[in-house]
Formats: sequence, structure tokens, C-alpha cells
Amino acid sequence: MEQNPEKKEVAEMARIILAAARTAPKGKGIDDIVTALADRKDMEDIATEMEKIADEKGDGFQFLKRDAANVRQADAFIAIGVKHAEPLKLNCAACGFATCAEMKAQKRIEGDYAGPNCAFKNIDLGIAIGSAVAKAKDLCIDNRIMYSAGNAARSLGLVEADVVMGIPLSVSGKSPFFDRKWP
Repeated sequence: MEQNPEKKEVAEMARIILAAARTAPKGKGIDDIVTALADRKDMEDIATEMEKIADEKGDGFQFLKRDAANVRQADAFIAIGVKHAEPLKLNCAACGFATCAEMKAQKRIEGDYAGPNCAFKNIDLGIAIGSAVAKAKDLCIDNRIMYSAGNAARSLGLVEADVVMGIPLSVSGKSPFFDRKWP
């Protein structure tokens, strides 16, 4: 009899979780969502980049080191992002500009993320992430949505998107993402 086989299928469950993100509703039915599944080397690279970013940014960003430890503890890691190819042309001003054309004419700014961005694209990203973590819950996979890990994956060029969130996944007796300690 095979003992404790549950961890063998975490990568396959991660793909199912990403399918939930892909099929989530999107504004005007336009899909600019980007999904990615990291391998163990990518996970280590992401964790190392998170620690590097923490050191570069200083005191207020030491939580990235705690999050890096969580990425290393995870059984799998997914990233979900959004490319801001075109605004939805609703002229809603939620992006801070009067029209979509005015927002589109702005110089792109690079930081942790690239912007400015259509607010509806970021809403689409939030819905996709919500669908993904709901599916993870349905599969009894512990998870945590992390700006820090998404930023690191984007910084390394592992995910080609303007805004990215990382989600480590774990199958263990106790979620490593619950009682997290600050470094």
C-alpha cells in the first residue's frame, strides 16, 4: 500500500486551479489573463528574488523574507497575471484618466508592476485569482495570494504580464501560510 501519496498530484491540481482562473468571467469577454506553473528551480529563484527585493527596499519590506520561506515550503507555485493590451474603451475614469484614449497615451511606468492600467483588466485579474483560490479550497489545497511572490516572478521575467500575483500551494497537515511569523 502506498503511504501518503497526496503530494504526488499537487502539480496536476495546480493545473486544475489555473483552469479555474482561465475560465473566470472577463470584461467584454476579452481574455488578457496570463497563468504560469513554476517548477522547483523557479520556486527557489522566486524566493531568492523576494529576499533580494526585501534587502533593496528596506525595513518596510521585510515581510518578503517571510513570504520567501512560504514559497520554499510550498508543494507547488502558480502565478496569475494580466497583460494590459487594450483598455475596454468604456471611458469610466477608474484608471484616473478621463478617457481610455488618454490613459493609453500615457508613458508606461515600470515599478513592481507596469502602468497605468485599465481598471477593468485589474478587476478581471481579481476575479481570476478568486476563482483559482476557490478551486484550491474545493480541492483542499492550502494557499496564499502573494503580491510579493508575483512581483518577484515578474521581476525575473518568469511571467510576461503587467500585474502578477503569486500563489504558493501546499498539501500538509497544517497550512504553512496560517501562522506566519515576521522575520
